[in-house]
Amino acid sequence: MTKRLKSWIPRLAGQQIAVIGDVMLDEYLIGRATRLSREAPVPVLEFESRQIIPGGAANPAANIVALGSTAVQVGIIGSDTAGTTLRQVLQARGINTNSLVVDSGRPTTVKTRIMAQMGLRFPQQVARLDTLSREPTGPAVERQVRAVIDRQIHGVNAVLLSDYHVGLLTPSLVSTVRKLCGGVLLTADAQGSLDKYAGFALVKCNADDARDYLRRDLREDAEFAEAALELCRVLRLTGGMVITRGSAGATVATSDGSAVHCPAPAVTDVYDVVGAGDTAIAVMTLAISAGASYPDAVTLANYASGLVVRRVGNYTPTPDELAWAIDTWG
Repeated sequence: MTKRLKSWIPRLAGQQIAVIGDVMLDEYLIGRATRLSREAPVPVLEFESRQIIPGGAANPAANIVALGSTAVQVGIIGSDTAGTTLRQVLQARGINTNSLVVDSGRPTTVKTRIMAQMGLRFPQQVARLDTLSREPTGPAVERQVRAVIDRQIHGVNAVLLSDYHVGLLTPSLVSTVRKLCGGVLLTADAQGSLDKYAGFALVKCNADDARDYLRRDLREDAEFAEAALELCRVLRLTGGMVITRGSAGATVATSDGSAVHCPAPAVTDVYDVVGAGDTAIAVMTLAISAGASYPDAVTLANYASGLVVRRVGNYTPTPDELAWAIDTWG
């Protein structure tokens, strides 16, 4: 199995994927904890550094590029400094930003994390401040996004939708994508909004989203298998349904009626789960587009996610790191 999985890694490269969704700027403000404040029971941090990385739907795009493929980013930014910065950060990663639509009526989504450096391997998060609007995209901006998608989907290997519930992926826009992308592999990281993605090839959600949608508790492998099969059937998926389960791995059900549990690798030094789901959907999309079976695609994604959780914040594994993970944790 190790040899088979590694054989897919080179085939993750050389593809062109359109990534549509709620793009964000992830900002990390890092300071050294020196004392407790006299004003409130919080640490006083002395500023050391600032890091800016792609977040939200921009993170799957960054993962796609890191694995050797091309990502066309479709999303909305504000006419503000953060929007300019996000465009520059994406371009520095080699991501095509010509399809970002500017909406002057809303801010660029920014997640600012305050991190305390306390002598450990990584700084610890002490607070997060989000700048965003959750209002659905207006008709005029949505028309612009539809026009961009219509121009960009020609020649792509797959279209990946990353839904962070910040207004872009309305039911009407998702329906438009479904109509425009007939014959193209459609994948979605639904994060709970499952009904919108009926008829797609692949939909991914986590265990809590599956529990909420089905309104029942899920604990054992057999229960997750039954749930994945039910979701695959109800959503009329043409490929498969994936339920990610953290350290327990993931369960995938395919349209032929089979269900498989894909265990997570025995990862040591888990520090942060931020971004692991983005990496997973990016790897699954690339692998399935390349011809991998759904279980192999999910297993590859588990290894890639295992590399991410050993870092703080969004991290984009390279092909060499993915091969190392399969050899080391296999």
